Amino acid sequence: MLDVVSLGELLIDFVATEKGVSLAQSPAFAKKPGGAPANVAVGLARLGLRSGFVGKVGDDAFGEFLRATLERHGVDCSRLATDAEARTTLAFVSLGPDGSPDFAFYRNPGADMRLAEADIDEAYHRAACAFHFGSISFTHPEPAAATRQAIAIAEAAGQLISYDPNYRPALWDSAAHARAELLGGFAHAHVAKVSDGEWEFITGTADLVEGSKPILDRGVKLLVVSRGAEGCWFTTGAHTGAVPGYEVEVAETTGCGDGFVAALLAGLLGEVEQPSAIGELSGERLAGICDFANAVGALTATKVGAIPGLPTRDDALRFWRERKPAR
Repeated sequence: MLDVVSLGELLIDFVATEKGVSLAQSPAFAKKPGGAPANVAVGLARLGLRSGFVGKVGDDAFGEFLRATLERHGVDCSRLATDAEARTTLAFVSLGPDGSPDFAFYRNPGADMRLAEADIDEAYHRAACAFHFGSISFTHPEPAAATRQAIAIAEAAGQLISYDPNYRPALWDSAAHARAELLGGFAHAHVAKVSDGEWEFITGTADLVEGSKPILDRGVKLLVVSRGAEGCWFTTGAHTGAVPGYEVEVAETTGCGDGFVAALLAGLLGEVEQPSAIGELSGERLAGICDFANAVGALTATKVGAIPGLPTRDDALRFWRERKPAR
């Protein structure tokens, strides 16, 4: 039995080797495994949970590399499909002076866009304790239908459902379509993480309390806003708080939010047996879970590449315990 099944994109990030330059100016790129839901799957496995991933890669060298990478980190890939007609999706990433990324995607179509309802194994999904999904799957009808099918299975099984909306403008036909789909995902989630850079686009307001109300009204039990070096803000409606971040030397920030989500899920699954019990956690306990998630996100930023930066449970706990007393 798996603790968490993650579904969505798995791709190659070609990360600019020189920081602070545009994609056009970058002299070279380094190959790194990536894709937000896949990063979460690896993050969970490295934190000691039983993790599985559902997605699709091409029948090519990059697809082989990605499968081997996830398996090496302990992720179950028995439901990672291979597409003989589409290549593995690629993303080129340049890094700003602060480590923030800029993306250019090559997926016309990429194999992840061809994940279909036939690729969803109901028994496999039902056997998990929790389900995690992102928003990139909703950019095209076929993977959107597959994702909704997996969500329906998780809902019927009473699983904890986690959602992380990522807005990549180049992947959507319009901002209106993107916003509608990103908002729609909240109706199926008990736990949601939104980055501060995407918050105003999704909610229409910079105010955290005001913007959180319609999300909580859709059924989200715990909403967390990741704020980079500043840490995070969380609310359940009954409990609201801000948790400061950890100062580290930043190499890249691409997978920090995914590491954060993995740690958040690990913390919640250690506390609750039913999604409804999230609302019974104290503000202090929620802050503690978010504090550890901040630590994992910070550690992820110290290395280039999302998956290579995700820490093991021992490394994360060591960093957290060493740094926490000084806060």
